[in-house]
Amino acid sequence: MRKVFYPFLISFLLFGFNAFAQQLPQFSHYAFNGMYLSPGYAGITGRTELTGIFRTQWTGYQASFDDGGAPKTALFSLSVPIYSVKGGMGMYVIQDQLGATKSTNATLSYSQHIKLGAGTLGIGVQGIMMRITKGRYRPNDPGDPSVPENSADQKFDLGTGVWYQSEKFYLGASVNNLLQAKYVFEDSARTRTPGVGSVTSRNHFFVVAGVNLNPSQGIVVTPTAIVKYDFNQLSLEAGGRVTYNEKFWFGAGYRLQEGITGMVGANLLKDNNLRVGFAYDLTRFGVEAKARSSQELMLSYVFPKPANLIKPPVRTPRYTF
Repeated sequence: MRKVFYPFLISFLLFGFNAFAQQLPQFSHYAFNGMYLSPGYAGITGRTELTGIFRTQWTGYQASFDDGGAPKTALFSLSVPIYSVKGGMGMYVIQDQLGATKSTNATLSYSQHIKLGAGTLGIGVQGIMMRITKGRYRPNDPGDPSVPENSADQKFDLGTGVWYQSEKFYLGASVNNLLQAKYVFEDSARTRTPGVGSVTSRNHFFVVAGVNLNPSQGIVVTPTAIVKYDFNQLSLEAGGRVTYNEKFWFGAGYRLQEGITGMVGANLLKDNNLRVGFAYDLTRFGVEAKARSSQELMLSYVFPKPANLIKPPVRTPRYTF
């Protein structure tokens, strides 16, 4: 296990400093969003998974200008096992709107799977394409060349991560933006000058974990936690959910110096292939500059395993009547 983690930790230490940019979005449904948190998750469950998450923050917030207002985020992810090479492929696309800035992030990941104890370890790499768009700003001095105006830039970057999955627990970690790409935008004179609203991608380090406990028949209690660090701000969140009869769940969480979260959800269809979840966040800090509540909707579909991977029952003449 140590040999597996050393390359990851070395990359984390080498590339983890001296970058300046906005944080990536975070989600209340992080426990159902492994593909976003680590490329090592790709295909790790042995099932093809489609997930969509739609988040609106600061519900009811009224902006002073018509330039975006409250943050809005949409994510779509795909995780596919590749049985022939004992690995998996994955991708996600995320669009985040915050005021006059819009970020679109598309990734493609590969994970190699290693059987380890009672579970599977995935070691993943990730290619990232990020586009940042700066919209309309209102400078104090019209035509100020130090202010970006209706401009965009896109860059390629890399990420790496690991994910361990077993029936009882999971543990994932990752670091992204290893190349620390720098984005430069045009000013009102349509020139690109380094330093004019420029952004350098900051490394984001994620650690996420969860444990499945069975206190009684038909009841599963799952404590979860996530740490996100961008070498400027540290985000800590812990909580859990209770699942009844593999069908319905409810849960709660607390995000340090941010607020509390409540969630409900259900597994639908015959084999619980369709998952629906709703989360409601109540902000407790910094409410002077934003509305108190945020909402998040999650939809996920897990495809059945291919029929040729399901072992047929063994029949013997002894039990034939």
